[in-house]
Amino acid sequence: AAEPTAATGSTGAASGDPIVIGIGVAQTSNVALLGQEEVIGAQIAEEFFNSRGGVNGRPIKLAFQDTGGDEQGAINAFNTLINNDNVVGIVGPTLSQQAFSADPIADRAKVPVLGPSNTAKGIPQIGDYVARVSAPVAVVAPNAVKVALAQNPNIKKVAVLFAQNDAFSKSETATFQQTVTDTFKLELATVQTFQTTDTDFTTQATNVLGVQPDLVIISGLASDGGNLVKQLRDLGYTGPIIGGNGLNTANIFPVCQAQCDGILIAQAYSYEADTEINKAFRDAYKGKQNKEPPQFSAQAFTGVQVFVDALTALDKSKKIADMDLATLRTELNKQILTGSYDPPLGKISFTPEGEIRQEQFYVAQIKMDADGKNGTFTFVK
Repeated sequence: AAEPTAATGSTGAASGDPIVIGIGVAQTSNVALLGQEEVIGAQIAEEFFNSRGGVNGRPIKLAFQDTGGDEQGAINAFNTLINNDNVVGIVGPTLSQQAFSADPIADRAKVPVLGPSNTAKGIPQIGDYVARVSAPVAVVAPNAVKVALAQNPNIKKVAVLFAQNDAFSKSETATFQQTVTDTFKLELATVQTFQTTDTDFTTQATNVLGVQPDLVIISGLASDGGNLVKQLRDLGYTGPIIGGNGLNTANIFPVCQAQCDGILIAQAYSYEADTEINKAFRDAYKGKQNKEPPQFSAQAFTGVQVFVDALTALDKSKKIADMDLATLRTELNKQILTGSYDPPLGKISFTPEGEIRQEQFYVAQIKMDADGKNGTFTFVK
């Protein structure tokens, strides 16, 4: 392809000193199954917005730091992004568990943070510089239970399992349990705990089968969640399974293979959404990955887009080239919270506290190919 010519305004490519945006997500560890999708989404956003003139003609540049899967990794990545990479803001970290440790560092340094996949209760309350583009689990998760009941109105007894060493899974399971007992007046027959590092779930699966549930709900991450599904099916559970947001990735397909079939997962994103930006994102993702884009990639793209849109709006009212970094970070944070955006997720804005306001939600069901190698998230109408 011909090199695009440098231009100002929104036509053509960007030129000049790049504006650095930090991406602090899990590129290694068991959490990388989610974090790698966020890297891809962010990279697509960088190409997309720079090809359209960046921020009023100035390019953006993403600085990546690997948080790994634990709190210390996230703290180190955030410190590097803030002090060495001199970012204007950060999209990250991958897990809520990490956000509770790393976000306060950014907040103290007055660096805006957009959580791409932090859905636990209490994230926007961490500080004035912390917001999220991932809808809270309390808003999203109940939709999956609603669909399970629509598909099978005879569900009475429910078994719930969750990873007790993960802040997000604990927050999500509380929402699921409340939805089961308070909203739908179903029987919570058993609650089983595990660790995200576990591989053998015989005890939990046996305990679940013992109560003969009509529905199983799992809050964990991709690798443990996929193994748990597989072991439940191996031991003879044939009923419906709802997976939480941690299982919301095609990376569970190699783990539970054919047995992933039928899992219901509530979604904050649909690749079928009929908007111009989503079509462009979907085409770019499919061009690179040869499959449909997942929620985590769409949310990371959205995080970058919010920074770009807010920087562009800010630059029109007060020239950002004239600001020092500290001033820019503070002004950008104010701008983020007052703007409204139209990313692949659909229309969003923020409360003054940094909570996302999102209009549209979905539920998908995993449909595996006959050989169990590949599958798709098909949206339940």
